[in-house]
Amino acid sequence: MAKNNKKKTYQPTEDRNKYNMRTVTSNQCIVCKQQCERGIKYMEKMAQPGAVGFGVPCILTKGKPYK
Repeated sequence: MAKNNKKKTYQPTEDRNKYNMRTVTSNQCIVCKQQCERGIKYMEKMAQPGAVGFGVPCILTKGKPYK
């Protein structure tokens, strides 16, 4: 019998939590009462003419981390 010998790869903490956060657009960042640094940078980026964005992970909507 052959065993499946795969090593586990560990992700950094910020990458693990990234998948547990909702992605928000600049419109939601503008009306947010607790504006974070990431959201402010994203709003500035999206204020430029012709900017295309896909949203940023919102730290305020963070869920449970992976174990």
